[in-house]
Amino acid sequence: MIVLIGLPGSGKSTIGRQLSRRLSLPFSDSDQVIEQRLGCSIREFFEREGEDSFRDVEEAVLEELTQQSVGVLATGGGAVLRAANRRRMRDGGRVVYLRARPEDLVRRLLNDRKRPLLQVADPLQRLRDLYVARDPLYREVAHFDIETGRSSTATLINKILMQLELADGAPSGVDGAGSVSRR
Repeated sequence: MIVLIGLPGSGKSTIGRQLSRRLSLPFSDSDQVIEQRLGCSIREFFEREGEDSFRDVEEAVLEELTQQSVGVLATGGGAVLRAANRRRMRDGGRVVYLRARPEDLVRRLLNDRKRPLLQVADPLQRLRDLYVARDPLYREVAHFDIETGRSSTATLINKILMQLELADGAPSGVDGAGSVSRR
């Protein structure tokens, strides 16, 4: 299992979808699974039930998704906030931190109204605060740290595959059975 983590807008879903196609592996997006289970958007649930209730649902979904041995998993930006999630992700496969500067993220997310934590007067400051709080958690759980900057999706996927190959000694970081080797 390849698990993608990072701040909102860092490219986890986009890169995850394309990486899974490139490796012919199943793709899961924890936020999409959560919304399917809730029957509403994360933003609506967040507003109605609060962040703690959302994190409970997120933890249950991540517990289930990280038990799959093969695939690519894009997580929500706050998935690292709970120690149980960090442990499950780290133990469940190879974790790739898609690291992006808040200044780059705010440009990508300028018109995005779906992310509840960014519905504030100063989204750049909120992203800076999230970066300060979450970067150490992302680094704690990650096997690999990939700076996204302004790189294309194809370039980032190649960087991820190179890291996996270097770490695992198998082409594209995948063993003959199609699963990612663990360290």
